[in-house]
Amino acid sequence: MFSTVNKPVERIDAYEKVTGRAKYGADLQFAGMLYGKVLRARYPSAKIKKINVERARSLPGVWAVMTAEDVPCNEIGVIIQDQQILAKERVYYIGDGIAMVAAESIEIAARALEAIEVEYEEIPGVFCPIEAKNESPIHPDRRDNEIIHHKLRKGDVNKGFADSDVILNREYDTQFVEHGYLEPEAVVAVPHENGSLVTVYGSVQNIFATRDAVARCLKAGLSEIRIVQNHIGGSFGGKDEVVSSMACRAAILALKTNRPVKMVNTREESIVESYKRHPYKMKYKIGATKDGRLLAMEIEVVADGGAYACQTPFVPWRSVVQATGPYEVPHVKTDTYGYYTNNVYTGAMRGYGSPQVIFANESLMDELAQELGLSPLEIRMKNILRNGSVTASGQKLDRHEVSLAEVIEKAAKAIDFEEKYKRYSKPQSGDTRRGIGMAISYRGCSLGAEAVDAAGAVLSIQKDGSVYLYSGLAENGQGLKTVFCQIAAEELGVGMKHVTFLEANTLISPDSGSTVASRSTLVGGNAVLNAARRAKDALSKFVADQFGLSSSDLVFEDDYLFTLDGKKLISFAEAANKAFWAGVQLSHVGWYVAPSIHWDEEAGKGNPYFTYVYACQMAEVEVDMGTGEVTVLNMAAAHDVGRAINPEMLKGQIYGGVMMGLGYGILEEVEIDEGYILNLNFDNYLMPTSKDMPTIIPIIVENPDPDGPYGAKSIGEPTLELGAAAIANAIAQATGKRIRSLPLNLERVLLGYPLKKGRGKK
Repeated sequence: MFSTVNKPVERIDAYEKVTGRAKYGADLQFAGMLYGKVLRARYPSAKIKKINVERARSLPGVWAVMTAEDVPCNEIGVIIQDQQILAKERVYYIGDGIAMVAAESIEIAARALEAIEVEYEEIPGVFCPIEAKNESPIHPDRRDNEIIHHKLRKGDVNKGFADSDVILNREYDTQFVEHGYLEPEAVVAVPHENGSLVTVYGSVQNIFATRDAVARCLKAGLSEIRIVQNHIGGSFGGKDEVVSSMACRAAILALKTNRPVKMVNTREESIVESYKRHPYKMKYKIGATKDGRLLAMEIEVVADGGAYACQTPFVPWRSVVQATGPYEVPHVKTDTYGYYTNNVYTGAMRGYGSPQVIFANESLMDELAQELGLSPLEIRMKNILRNGSVTASGQKLDRHEVSLAEVIEKAAKAIDFEEKYKRYSKPQSGDTRRGIGMAISYRGCSLGAEAVDAAGAVLSIQKDGSVYLYSGLAENGQGLKTVFCQIAAEELGVGMKHVTFLEANTLISPDSGSTVASRSTLVGGNAVLNAARRAKDALSKFVADQFGLSSSDLVFEDDYLFTLDGKKLISFAEAANKAFWAGVQLSHVGWYVAPSIHWDEEAGKGNPYFTYVYACQMAEVEVDMGTGEVTVLNMAAAHDVGRAINPEMLKGQIYGGVMMGLGYGILEEVEIDEGYILNLNFDNYLMPTSKDMPTIIPIIVENPDPDGPYGAKSIGEPTLELGAAAIANAIAQATGKRIRSLPLNLERVLLGYPLKKGRGKK
């Protein structure tokens, strides 16, 4: 008997990728194709007084030069429609597009941009989100610069602090971070293809969000727009609104010229235009008993939303839910804010509001442990969420296994945490010092109360027994195609070789929302399972009738149908053929709606997610005390995923996520000065390389979830969230200094804040 679920089957897209046959957006070619480019702003905050495009239009080989006046609807946005496709009267950030051209070559298009004359009037900008609160509104149609305010309330923090033996007040900061995907954004818009007004191909993370943006921009019906996803060279949340803007521009140019138009960003164009991870400024106040029991937490988080709202209405919401960390705290008061500034705008990036608050709350737990003379393990084990615990939002955790103790135990054992912590706590001599640190997390799975959480899939059994499958969720490199095919093959009892996954296409795929929030396996996988079961039921009834049996008497296994006692009845292929000629419907739509949840925005409480995942990462570091250089030696990463559909791919997510967390923690920062981005390429935007990779110990913890397909939950984002905090705690032990700002660069490592007993409260 073969089984595909919980097995390390080969990725179905591996061959074409490793052989170079995979087609990415920049690889696409169409007859008569033109090349589009965008002229971007000279200043981060300015009025546009005049644009002269006549010289550009007169250049040989230029087919179109367009400005905001030529855009049918110039404002788009997934949540708030405030993002300009081309700046009309006002420049809000340095990445704003001013004009665009379509030409017969990239070189001609570049010359056309140089020929466009723009007259600006600079306006003083707002570049600090704290100051933005009291500044005049950047967007003239708004009363102030506040994009969003979320709150969470539990108990009475005043009482909690009054009862506390020790109170700490701390502030933490995080930075702008670039997604750093290898493939810059790329699209090709083809007019009037296959009955659509325009088809857009390319490196699109969220095909339906892009379709919605293009339809709004063109004032067209959704069914007139077709978006097709090609292979995508990384996204991590970054190829959403940016690609939507690019798709809109390409579509307008394509319809204007009646020719296909390709737009591919250079790395510099990508970095200057694309949104980043939100920088946070966080204030934490924590109260505890002298034996380490948490009593109260008061938290204020301010996020820099940049020029446009983008995902800022939702990112701080996830933060408000998880800002206390995975601890049971009786009294909580949390407020998260997002403000407009004239910096590059910020949006979805792997972790989506969790990495920032995890850095703060897990640093804080170590600081509290230091204050009370406890070890990092002791303080956490006293306060972690367990089965039946009530979270900061008031949700009782009683529908799944709360496995924090298990992931902590397994990670600690794998890296020998307790022994090393004791050893590194003793005085160290020499130029280098070592330390070990830990961080734990819980993460709400899927969209939660952010949005409607449903997904669809279509599965069709062919008359030769082969199966094709397509989904409304997209493959962004995470292995979605393979996992979905595994689920379908497992349910139908056929080998993986018989299942083909088709490209995501808005005209045939069920609208399943965005491929975000680590929801693909959980929500999309359930949709695939639903579709497979519908097709299986139809085939079962047909075969049962043929043999005078009940459907419940049949077993689908090893490409055959068997009776319960193991008698082989008929091959899957033969059964499919007979059913086809008998007129049996073997094509089915599977639809899954997540379990009911609720959130009271006014009261700041509720059940924001229907299930959670739990994780612990531990980092061992070596610090050069002369230079401040940090070397991460070892990392153990224990993640409860419910059930691993494909354990080897899951390990790949852990390896990649740990490295992204390492980069976030010690290297990466988009440097911005008064709205200008200073590091516009990878020569001076530092990311970890293979030489920075520590020994990573991936630990898969499985506690099947009642709501997951075959018990599976999520893995994509949780792997990134803990690394920075674990490394910061390790550096603090090694150096005796606490760093409360990311990245943990050389200067901060050398200076830091000396670790010493705080005065506490009593």
